[in-house]
Amino acid sequence: MAIVYMTEEGYKKMLEEITYLETVKRPEISRQIAEARDKGDLSENAEYDAAKEAQGLLEMKIAQLKDKVANARMIDDTKLNTHTIQILNKVKIKNTKNNAIMQYMLVSESEANLKEGKIAVSTPIGKGLLGKKVGDIAEIQVPSGIMTFEIIDISI
Repeated sequence: MAIVYMTEEGYKKMLEEITYLETVKRPEISRQIAEARDKGDLSENAEYDAAKEAQGLLEMKIAQLKDKVANARMIDDTKLNTHTIQILNKVKIKNTKNNAIMQYMLVSESEANLKEGKIAVSTPIGKGLLGKKVGDIAEIQVPSGIMTFEIIDISI
C-alpha cells in the first residue's frame, strides 16, 4: 500500500478505532455467531450467515486500518509554512462567481471530513489549490465544470 500522510491527531483516532473494533465489535460479533450456532441447523440459518458476513467485513476493516497505520507518515507541522498552500494548511478561499467565502484544511484522504472543513489533497479542489499563494486565482475543473477561487488567506 502507498504511504499515507497524516496528522498526529488522525493517527491517534485511527489507533482508537482499531482498539474499539478489536475489543468491542469483534467479541460482539463472536457472541452473535455463537447464539446463531446454538439455534441448530447452520445450512438454513440466515442469522448465522449474516453474523459470519459481518465478521468478515469487520476483519477486513481492521486489516485495512492496520495497513494504513503501518504505512503512516506523520507530518511535522513545525516545518509547514504559509507561503504556498500545502497539506495541513488552512485555506480561506472566495468563489469568484457568488463571492461565497469558505475555509478548508487540506489533509490526507484518511482524515478528510467535509463536516469538519477538512478536504483531501487528492480531491479536484485540493489538487487545484496546492502550490497557490495568497491573491492567486485558482481555476479548478470539477465534475460540474470549472470553478474559480481567489486565495484570501493561508494559515496553519
